[in-house]
Amino acid sequence: MNAIPNLNKEPARVEKTRKEPFPISILSLTVGAFAIGMTEFVIMGILPNVAKDLQVSISTAGQLITMYALGVAVGAPILTILTQRIPQKKLLCLLMVLFILGNGISVFAPNYAVLMVARIITALTHGTFFGVGAVIASNLVKPNKRAGAVSIMMAGLTIANIVGVPLGTFIGQYMGWRASFAAIAVMGVAALIGILIFIPKIKQDKPASVIQQISALANPKLLLFLLIGALGNASLFTVFTYIAPLLMEVTGFAEHSVTWILVLFGCGVTIGNIVGGKLADWKLMPSIVGLYFAVSVILTIFSFTMHSPVAAVITIFFWGLVSFAVMPGLQIRIMSLAQSAPALASTTSHSAGNLGNATGAFIGGWVISHLAITSLPWVGAVLVGLGLVLGIACYVAERKERVA
Repeated sequence: MNAIPNLNKEPARVEKTRKEPFPISILSLTVGAFAIGMTEFVIMGILPNVAKDLQVSISTAGQLITMYALGVAVGAPILTILTQRIPQKKLLCLLMVLFILGNGISVFAPNYAVLMVARIITALTHGTFFGVGAVIASNLVKPNKRAGAVSIMMAGLTIANIVGVPLGTFIGQYMGWRASFAAIAVMGVAALIGILIFIPKIKQDKPASVIQQISALANPKLLLFLLIGALGNASLFTVFTYIAPLLMEVTGFAEHSVTWILVLFGCGVTIGNIVGGKLADWKLMPSIVGLYFAVSVILTIFSFTMHSPVAAVITIFFWGLVSFAVMPGLQIRIMSLAQSAPALASTTSHSAGNLGNATGAFIGGWVISHLAITSLPWVGAVLVGLGLVLGIACYVAERKERVA
């Protein structure tokens, strides 16, 4: 990407007058986010089909999920640095071409090794797309609408969980798992066309050097917010990874009912994502701190309501809502703390988030093995509580700095 604009200033000027309504430009990014969300999560629904067709065990096929997460966590910041001189719109187009290629290879993968390579290729596009996309989205609107713009782009990821993943799973089960990746590739083509047509070329400042961008990440406050975000994700995945057995073994739901509960959770996630963007545009730090507090309270309540079917479903809906409402604000805060490298900071936040996902899944497994499955909610509450304490400390310190 050519230089990244300073997020404390007015948005960079667009070369041509934007005739399109704001939502159309951002929605082209939303379609890309939707496609990426599908390719990340649909593999979970078709894993048995993949394992059987490629003649590998379920646990071996599961490594396709693990390597994807590692590809996002490790590869995305590296790719962002290597492509820092490419103009942002052109970079988004190149990323979508790479995404389409990765899914195309998945369609025709003759064996497990080739499919693994294809998954890693698509994983490399994940974090960089969201990092660059967040910067572009925030600079296509007025300063007081940036978090809302980012939340609209991120809505594609949440909608993918509600609509895309069940649809992709259905296609994979009835037409073969390769058809699922073919459908995702088609979504990638649609996103590429939307980016070419609707995203304007943005005049950018002189690009920051690689050393300057890496130095920007060494900001202690930025690292602290990356940790806060990772703790939030760890809290989420400590519980969410094992939500199905929790609902069946403790709450008493039948297996087929869990799917609909997860759809309801996804609806809460989508609503929370949009509401969170508006809250962050209104009051950034108070909204982050308040939402982390809300997550800790709801997970604590879930420790009791998980024994009641009706109460559990209501709690899960609000848990999804508040858990994802905090993300647009965190993204904007992290970008603003790395003024010379907001795209790299935004990309790194996705890496930190994926590390949080993996850590949460590990912690959840440890809790089930050494404590009890009923301990998951309060352990999740403790993790997000740690993030809350760090957030409050940052907020108080910033207020003292302003007073001084």
